[in-house]
Amino acid sequence: MVDFELGSVPFNSDGWGPPDSSVAVPNQISNAPFAPFSRSDKLGRIADWTRSLSNRPGSNSKQNPTDSAFDFSGDDSFATLAADEDSSFRLVDTAAKSHHHGQHRPKFNPRWRFNPHHNRSQLPQRRDEEVEAKKREQEKERARRDRLYNLNRSGTNAGQRRESAVFKSSVDIQPEWNMLDQIPFSTFSKLSFSVPEPEDLLICGGLEFYDRSYDRITPKNERRLERFKNKNFFKVTTTDDPVIRRLANEDKATVFATDTILSTLMCAPRSVYSWDIVVQRVGNKLFFDKRDGSQLDLLSVHETSQEPLPDVKDDINSAYSLSVEAAYINQNFSQQVLIRDGKKLSYDEPNPFATEGEEVASVGYRYRRWKLDDDTFLVARCEVQSVVELNNQRSFLTLNALNEFDPKYSGVDWRQKLETQRGAVLATELKNNANKLAKWTSQALLANADMMKLGYVSRVHPRDHFNHVILAVVGYKPKDFAAQINLNTSNMWGIVKSIVDLCMKLNEGKYVLVKDPTKPQVRIYEVPPDAFENDYVEEPLPEDEQRKRRFPLKLHKGCLGIKWYCLNLL
Repeated sequence: MVDFELGSVPFNSDGWGPPDSSVAVPNQISNAPFAPFSRSDKLGRIADWTRSLSNRPGSNSKQNPTDSAFDFSGDDSFATLAADEDSSFRLVDTAAKSHHHGQHRPKFNPRWRFNPHHNRSQLPQRRDEEVEAKKREQEKERARRDRLYNLNRSGTNAGQRRESAVFKSSVDIQPEWNMLDQIPFSTFSKLSFSVPEPEDLLICGGLEFYDRSYDRITPKNERRLERFKNKNFFKVTTTDDPVIRRLANEDKATVFATDTILSTLMCAPRSVYSWDIVVQRVGNKLFFDKRDGSQLDLLSVHETSQEPLPDVKDDINSAYSLSVEAAYINQNFSQQVLIRDGKKLSYDEPNPFATEGEEVASVGYRYRRWKLDDDTFLVARCEVQSVVELNNQRSFLTLNALNEFDPKYSGVDWRQKLETQRGAVLATELKNNANKLAKWTSQALLANADMMKLGYVSRVHPRDHFNHVILAVVGYKPKDFAAQINLNTSNMWGIVKSIVDLCMKLNEGKYVLVKDPTKPQVRIYEVPPDAFENDYVEEPLPEDEQRKRRFPLKLHKGCLGIKWYCLNLL
């Protein structure tokens, strides 16, 4: 067995480590670096001469303080050996060479597109949806530029927004009127009231049957909108209705109104344009009326849109001109979609506003009564325009028409989108005409109609407001459509109930509810008893005017001359 000879270990009587005497240190390790260490450090850590933890430029300054004891970067004992070893190595660049010249030219690596970590936010997960979204944005931007260009050409301010548009009051506020109260629309949203099922007191008029072939109309097989010049349309106010007068004398109710007036109150929070309703307190009864020539009988267009319409009244795209055109379209549409074979559903009493031998439009008046409380009953005249037989059952319909005047204003072209994206077209109309659609829906609910038919009518040419075509007809159930547009029936009746309670506390006399033209609120004014009596002219037109319009024009007392408005378009 080979003996192992242990060398002599010098003893350091002054401290830890080798002695300071150079005699006791072997020559082979006399120049080796030495650093103090702690007893808690591991042996490998103490004997590690390859560590370099000096504070170099760019090195991490947050290092362990004990590591500085093992820093040998300042010692050059191994510098020669390290230099010899480094000279045998050579750095080789394995990166792919770029074929493009120029310092800042981008590199197009095929792997760049599929790298999940490169610009993750710009790579869509669904490319088809991204493409469709970009197309829609480009289409909207193009429509917006065209609209601003047309506004600049007409001399209006292109930067004008709907919020800055100045609207006029629907009625001139006289200095002798006394304002009693003003109600902000924010209070209407909190109201709720449930009414029991109403009862039908009387049904008058006659209905023609709906032509179901119009349900198959598409933009490719559009139909021309016809004109019905010889049919009379009646928009009689509450107190001029002979049936309501008879029911009031029989004490059938204490509050009387029409479906047009009630729908205006029910949908008041959605309105932007000014409107007014005349309130008459007679004894213990309350009558809601409209003025002769009121805007309630016209149909607003783009009322809730963010883009302003031209302010020039003579412009065919102004708010007033479009309202007249919409009323004209709505009346003709409601008569064109009927079967004209003479078959008619007649009720016990004829049309209460027509004279003998007069040709009247297809309409049925349903006088219905609702119970508001133990002492208050409300009677309203509601209208349906047609009837249809399905599976040996008759369903009542309301007929209304949406009109497109210029695709540049809405940003959606009906002729291109109605077949493939009908939901987008309806969504655009709900945004631009929220109040009008809500009023149509509430009228259908008041009349208990089984179906409401909406027609899509467009101009033949954007600059031609005389000729129109029917592009499509869609039917909706009123309750389902009300839920779709977020129209709450309890809130509708809550608004009516609050206004009725407020008006029943007033003294006998005449009042007017006016929607503020610039603020979302309604004001109540006390007016003289003879207010609005001289606004209506019953004198016939001169003979030269009658010859100019090719037929005489007859205006009925208490009936808005909607026909007179529409005839100006002919």
